[in-house]
Amino acid sequence: MPNEATQESNSPTDLAGHGFAVPEHVAIIMDGNGRWAQARGLPRSAGHRKGVEAVRAAVRAAGELGIKTLTLFSFSSENWSRPVEEVNELMGLLKVFIRRDLADLHRENVRVSIIGSRDNIPSDILPLLDEAESLTRENTATRLVIAFNYGARDEITRAARVIAQQVADGECNPDDITSEQFASALDTADWSDPELIIRTSGEQRLSNFLLWQAAYAEFVFLDCLWPDFDKAQFEKAIANYRSRDRRFGGLVARAGT
Repeated sequence: MPNEATQESNSPTDLAGHGFAVPEHVAIIMDGNGRWAQARGLPRSAGHRKGVEAVRAAVRAAGELGIKTLTLFSFSSENWSRPVEEVNELMGLLKVFIRRDLADLHRENVRVSIIGSRDNIPSDILPLLDEAESLTRENTATRLVIAFNYGARDEITRAARVIAQQVADGECNPDDITSEQFASALDTADWSDPELIIRTSGEQRLSNFLLWQAAYAEFVFLDCLWPDFDKAQFEKAIANYRSRDRRFGGLVARAGT
């Protein structure tokens, strides 16, 4: 296999213009807002506000690094159980982010996609999510995937219902169902699985995030809290990723990975 470091530096998968191959799809579990605020004697809301700034930095860095798809775990289906005040704060920040940043994302040719259940989403949030998707649908630069009201078990359950309905309607035979067909019923059917999943704050678990799609992903766990995540941390995670041999169950690393 050729040395990746000798690839042309103008490759679309190029790390900061230095010929370092980067994954096409990176997913991030953004963790540590509350602990960041607590360490500074601030309310949790301050950590969430600072975390939004880190989101902006991550999206910008993804574009600069040549990452084609960036998926951010913004709000899980389990997060509704948090205190009402905190949920309201998070919803408010989401609304501000979309209203303030959507125009900039559109100008930068970023395509926004939302994954997660659309059931039980507040009536003042759902139209904003729809607007973000419809406005940027034709954009061709980085795809920003926002996992909102998302849980991987819920996603898999919803996909199973789709396949079951296809069987009930006589569209397919149970014996003919393939993993590719099942994947086509998932929220992420329109793009490739992540090669790299990053989690900040030092925690080392998936927390019900992209369970199907993570089958062959590489994991990098960073000690930094999410509000401190920046391009340098992003590059650190990618450098870690590049040190791995990705065999996909085989004995030899696949070329180009």
